[in-house]
Amino acid sequence: MAGVYHLDLEKRDLMGADTALLPGDPARVPVIASRISKAFGRPSYLLASRREFTTHIAAIGAKKIVITSTGIGGPSTSIAVDELARLGITTFIRVGTTGAIQERIKIGDCVITTGAVRLDGASTHYAPIEYPAVAHIEVVCALISGARKAGVRYHAGVSASSATFYPGEERNDSFMKYKLRRFRGATVELRMLNVLNYEMESSTLLTMTSAMGLRGGCVTGVVNRGSTGRVTEAALKKGEDSAVSTAVAAMEILVKGIGVSHGF
Repeated sequence: MAGVYHLDLEKRDLMGADTALLPGDPARVPVIASRISKAFGRPSYLLASRREFTTHIAAIGAKKIVITSTGIGGPSTSIAVDELARLGITTFIRVGTTGAIQERIKIGDCVITTGAVRLDGASTHYAPIEYPAVAHIEVVCALISGARKAGVRYHAGVSASSATFYPGEERNDSFMKYKLRRFRGATVELRMLNVLNYEMESSTLLTMTSAMGLRGGCVTGVVNRGSTGRVTEAALKKGEDSAVSTAVAAMEILVKGIGVSHGF
């Protein structure tokens, strides 16, 4: 099979891997790969890096795990998912950061997305807006078990997945102080609808994986208060560590098929 353009990969590069962890930030890719290597005693290494897409490969026992960055937002995420699916990946887990909009959710907690409010645009190129963006139940259960195993405080529920970071999340620190009417009061409304957080990729990922008959999931570490909070280095570290720890623990569960919780 010929290689895929954006990821600069060929099917043989993945060595039979069928699972991918998807951080947004390319710098987070070697961090996740290193955590897997340290946890399971197998080496990891760089496969390719082009534009926002950096890919490492790691292993849990004989099982290869791909870690690929998606960049920010739905359009670049759709490229990564589409091309990885063409290379044989069937399970996709976003590992990112998020802003919480419920008071009970604290910095350093993680959010395990069960479904997403589709405030993006990219997902509509794969399924109509009426089509739900839902995580695969087996991936959700593995992430919940992973959070428990890693000792991470978690919240499972619906995320709001925005096409933009500033107006779409009703942020107050945008250059353009005027907010379009559709965004004014959006955070309060989403909070009242029991939406947990803002992020920017889950609706694209979960719509695509469901529509393609694949498995998708999303775990994000809380780094600020959605729509208002400044992200500090300390908060970023806590949130990233929670998401990565949960994802790595969940990978072992998915690979070995052990200890999966079916309770939210």
